[in-house]
Amino acid sequence: MLKDLIRACRSYRRFLQEPISREVLLELIDGARLSASAANLQPLRYVVVLDPGVREQVFSCLRWAAYLQDWPGPAEGERPTAYVIVLGDCRISKDFKIDAGIAIQNLLLLAVERGLGGCIIGSIDRHTLREILGIEGHYEIIVTVALGRPAERVVIEELGPAQDIRYWRDEAGVHHVPKRRLEDLIIKVI
Repeated sequence: MLKDLIRACRSYRRFLQEPISREVLLELIDGARLSASAANLQPLRYVVVLDPGVREQVFSCLRWAAYLQDWPGPAEGERPTAYVIVLGDCRISKDFKIDAGIAIQNLLLLAVERGLGGCIIGSIDRHTLREILGIEGHYEIIVTVALGRPAERVVIEELGPAQDIRYWRDEAGVHHVPKRRLEDLIIKVI
């Protein structure tokens, strides 16, 4: 069921070191390609990184999990086995962030369906990443999507009375994600 996929589509930050095939990644991007696009301009472009050496360089440009201040990101052996860098072609449009959100959600839902998981990372050293990947200046680096087979459990729980929205990890390494209650989000139904 789609709602089960949505519930399982979390931000995974630790991965098994199992390779993802080029074909699977292209299938995920094809799902992103089929998403809605404002005025059907389709300004999004993608850089797929599978090469282990380039993956390490990309990893060095990323900042992981701001709420987990003592955690520098996944350790060797828990790192993503692929990255998709999502770009906006500024020659086509300068307004592509909504397109990117829709496309990335499609990509991640397809990933979960295949037993994979991902994490959207917006905290990026864009200048260095642009140099490493040879990304031309007319492309804006929107986000990097880290992908792999999840090596952690992520659970959704109701936001507590303190209203603390920060995710956290328990002693067993389970990643907890507080979510606001549905009734707290709906202003009115008319």
